[in-house]
Amino acid sequence: MSVFACAAALLAGCSALSDSGSGSGSGEKETASRQAAEPAAVAQADDLQTAYQRVIKSVLPSVVQIQTGSGLGSGVVYDAKGHIVTNAHVVGDERTFRVTTANSEDPLAATLVYSYPEQDLAVVRLDQVPDGLKPAAFGDSAKVEVGQIVLAMGSPLGLSSSVTQGIVSATGRTVSEARTGGGTGATIANMVQTSAAINPGNSGGALVNLDGRVIGIPTLAATDPGLGDSAAPGIGFAIPASMVRTVAGQIVEDGRVTDSGRAALGITGRTVVDAEFQPAGVAVVEVRSGGAADKAGIRTGDVITGLGDTDITTITSLAEALAEDRPGERTTVTFTREGRERTVEVTLDEQ
Repeated sequence: MSVFACAAALLAGCSALSDSGSGSGSGEKETASRQAAEPAAVAQADDLQTAYQRVIKSVLPSVVQIQTGSGLGSGVVYDAKGHIVTNAHVVGDERTFRVTTANSEDPLAATLVYSYPEQDLAVVRLDQVPDGLKPAAFGDSAKVEVGQIVLAMGSPLGLSSSVTQGIVSATGRTVSEARTGGGTGATIANMVQTSAAINPGNSGGALVNLDGRVIGIPTLAATDPGLGDSAAPGIGFAIPASMVRTVAGQIVEDGRVTDSGRAALGITGRTVVDAEFQPAGVAVVEVRSGGAADKAGIRTGDVITGLGDTDITTITSLAEALAEDRPGERTTVTFTREGRERTVEVTLDEQ
């Protein structure tokens, strides 16, 4: 008997006992109602299972395993010409790779086209395109909603063609990646948060909705300081499909990113701390000539403490604030110089 049937039988039994003093009519009606509902519940479960299997059968052939000199990652077939989109941190500093596709018995040689670490995306291309290579269908990020069922596909821990299931937990997250060995990597805006398990090796794979469309590229899992910075269960992030298409499309067309859409101040900075060793702002180490900060009169040695309405305490918080803005927007920068606080208007550059 199914789980649904067992639950119905137990509940019906309790109902019959409680109604024994007042006749069996109402108990019989409730039992009949539950028995009628049971096939509907089973049918719904079967429909969901069928949907999962249909999506997996459709999309998994578009997900590949990428082998580098230092490890394994995942990728998604971008087009029929052999372009594969993945994470920049998967390819690292390497230029050649071994890629295992759904219909290749042996790994295929691939070469880096371009890596864009600022958005943690990269494109590699198969040296020879195999027959039957299937590009993935990318969805519309604007239509992604909290609560949608999603599947994460990739090669976690080297286990190729693995699938995990979850929901969209949130959208519009701005997340800064942690670098191996310390420090901060890319700061990425508008990420999709998901409860689908994201493990090492899933990076660069596919986050897919039940329409069989890729809505994001799984990139990282949150870490929990209370667990020794190990992965926090059920909190993963994916780069939205719209950004993937924008960046990968430019790389495929032009061999590089020509329009990042990311705002910049045109400075190099570092986090400074106060007398109690607490983060207290971003010290300007270098100002790019002709950049946004230079035009606004910001100089080397200034300590930035605010961008617009956002308090700035670290280089990461500055990157996250800039990730919310667009090139050409006007905002204010608050900074201290020789002990005095100043605020200037700035027109943001493009990164």
